Amino acid sequence: MQVPLLDLKEQYRGLKKEILQEISNICDSQRFILGDKVQKLEKEISEYCGTRFACGVTSGSDALIISLMVEGIGAGDEVITTPFTFFATVGAICRVGATPVFADIEPDTFNIAPSRIEAKITPKTKAIIPVHLFGQCCAMDAVRAIAAKHNLIVIEDACQAIGAEYNGRRAGSMGNYGCFSFFPSKNLGCFGDGGIVTTGDEEKIELLRIFRNHGQGSTYMHKYVGGNFRLDALQAAVLSIKLRELDSWSSARERNAAEYRRLFAESKLGSKVGMPVVADYASRHIYNQFCILVADGRRNELCDKLREAGVGCAVYYPLPLHLQECFSSLGYKEGDMPVSEKTSKEILALPIFPESTSEERRFVVETIEKILCG
Repeated sequence: MQVPLLDLKEQYRGLKKEILQEISNICDSQRFILGDKVQKLEKEISEYCGTRFACGVTSGSDALIISLMVEGIGAGDEVITTPFTFFATVGAICRVGATPVFADIEPDTFNIAPSRIEAKITPKTKAIIPVHLFGQCCAMDAVRAIAAKHNLIVIEDACQAIGAEYNGRRAGSMGNYGCFSFFPSKNLGCFGDGGIVTTGDEEKIELLRIFRNHGQGSTYMHKYVGGNFRLDALQAAVLSIKLRELDSWSSARERNAAEYRRLFAESKLGSKVGMPVVADYASRHIYNQFCILVADGRRNELCDKLREAGVGCAVYYPLPLHLQECFSSLGYKEGDMPVSEKTSKEILALPIFPESTSEERRFVVETIEKILCG
């Protein structure tokens, strides 16, 4: 049996006719940048996430960058975030000239530990970027309380978490900004790169719209130095169609995760494999990834043998960002973020996409059992 880590073909087959018709309509109109399709998506996403406004942009990475730019965060400023995340979170901080400051993660949720944040705050700190990793929200009440106490901006990196909920509130609705990615492998993915920023602030949404179009307040009149962060109409149209199916896809991921837990509990693996933890406050985990922890230093062995057996898997992430070569000038060393470092040596993502079957999940768990239990 071959079980891919992700297969988007079945999802596309069900929507193909409608998507191709919409693309054809846009090609006939020859209106490709921003416009009605983007405005429609912005309204739909803001309603879905429970925010007042949304601004379509070119990618999740650019969503983070433009949020920092609108706040005027740059050289001499510090932004606190997690070392256990995709590179774009920290890359955005560096791209605007600010300095990333790392706070370690919780050992169970893999999200930034609020208890680690306050000690990192200095007079230079301007913002916190909590990351809702793998589809589960951070402990946002604690993060927001720290930010309010120290007058800091909160930019939610919700790139993996559209539809995730924290005590009934949707990801992207709890900070000053919420940043989303529509990379094809995300729960809501477009046909290339795309992203969006949510906010509840009327002044900030106007600035976001100006900054995404080279800082133009009116044609060829530039009050700010912005960027080319404009979302394509083609991507927006595809996303509007797929958004209607998102909740059913996310529910399928939740069911698949529950089945994995049952199968692992019924196996002989015991403490050899740790399950992802759903926090008490996480009223909805949407499982962009289903990540197990592999004990006894056997993660790499398991990963190699699973692939040999036809099971797709991936390591998110093999080296925490504070130890990446490009950030060596920040002065971090091994041992500074022990939870992130330990997690990076044990974590492994398994197939969780909505269209995967019970037979495939049973095969995955049985294969892991054979490899680790002999």
